[in-house]
Amino acid sequence: MSVNAVADPTDDSVPRPFRTGGVLAISVAHFIHDMYTSFLSPLLPLFIEKLSLSLTQAGFLTTIMQLPSLINPYIGIVADRISVRWMVILAPSLTAVAMSLIGLSGSYGMLLLLLFVTGIGVAVFHVPSPVMVSRLSGDKKGKGMSFFMTGGELARTLGPIVAVAAVASVGLENLYVLMVFGLLISTWLFFQLKETPANIPRQGNRTVAGAWKTSRHVLIPLTGILTARGFMHASMVVFLPTYIMGETGNLWLAGSALTLFEACGVAGVLLAGPLSDRLGRRTLLMISLIGAPISIMVFALSGGILRIIALIAAGFTVLSTTPVMLALVQENAGDTPAAANGLFMMISFMARSAIVILVGWVADTIGLQTTYALSAFLGLFGLPFVFKLPKVENRI
Repeated sequence: MSVNAVADPTDDSVPRPFRTGGVLAISVAHFIHDMYTSFLSPLLPLFIEKLSLSLTQAGFLTTIMQLPSLINPYIGIVADRISVRWMVILAPSLTAVAMSLIGLSGSYGMLLLLLFVTGIGVAVFHVPSPVMVSRLSGDKKGKGMSFFMTGGELARTLGPIVAVAAVASVGLENLYVLMVFGLLISTWLFFQLKETPANIPRQGNRTVAGAWKTSRHVLIPLTGILTARGFMHASMVVFLPTYIMGETGNLWLAGSALTLFEACGVAGVLLAGPLSDRLGRRTLLMISLIGAPISIMVFALSGGILRIIALIAAGFTVLSTTPVMLALVQENAGDTPAAANGLFMMISFMARSAIVILVGWVADTIGLQTTYALSAFLGLFGLPFVFKLPKVENRI
């Protein structure tokens, strides 16, 4: 069943309902799309061994996949001017094909190229999708962003298990068989979104500079938060399987640890948006930015059941901030919502990419355990930026 057309989606002067069907359609596509990008982290130990990579080189793999995010604001300008439905429809196929071929990489350069193409698919999908979700969410943008991000976090929860199971079943070189699911989801999206508005004619300065001028009061403090969170995110998301496998030598256990972390992130993401609609965006960000460093510090310095509890808490807090930040961006984007989202994603890339390489270098130097503790300490520096964010009235 296709998603019903949304009447007068540009009119923000009257209350608009939460369009569950449309939001869920894009969220399901987010789930399938991001499952492919989640393959890299659990398979990283295999590529380190196969291609004799250092941890610094391994960290750069994530950076190269995020490099196309530099053009996100320009993708957003296009999204604000014309219909970008085809971007959302075709991006899962592009990502699926490129990511499914990484097992065939015989060199570091080939692996970098495939991950760069994957990054293009990621950029094309992620810039317009949150804007469409925002339009379909009416006055409950936090809830809509939580649904959308839950698709992504659930993908990163199941993706490591799918990747490890696929390698165990068909081998690293035969991962290409998985691309069929991305091709199918693009076909399904075509029918689901054909009646959903994807372009909104607006007046205003539709340039990157104009989008920055309109939303800089929220993007500047978010930059500080993203930078501080980046150390915690890189340590836990990128290097967790490598850390666990280094301690245990068990790839399944390494993938399971990342799955547990991401599963708790799903719960955090699902709850954070609706709670921020009620309690306020700043309150939810404050809770996350206090809980995450404490949890990671305990994880790094403890063992046994306490370490498992800390891992659960870290997943819940580290990953729960994104829907809240996406809602803040859309609420302060003015006439250029996609361009503002593109700026936010570009800043997020710049904050994460350099940090991933830095974390890899630090881990090569002092070890991953000490790196976790250091990342937790640096995460606390995001707290002052929360008070620079605009206050948002409770909506419900």
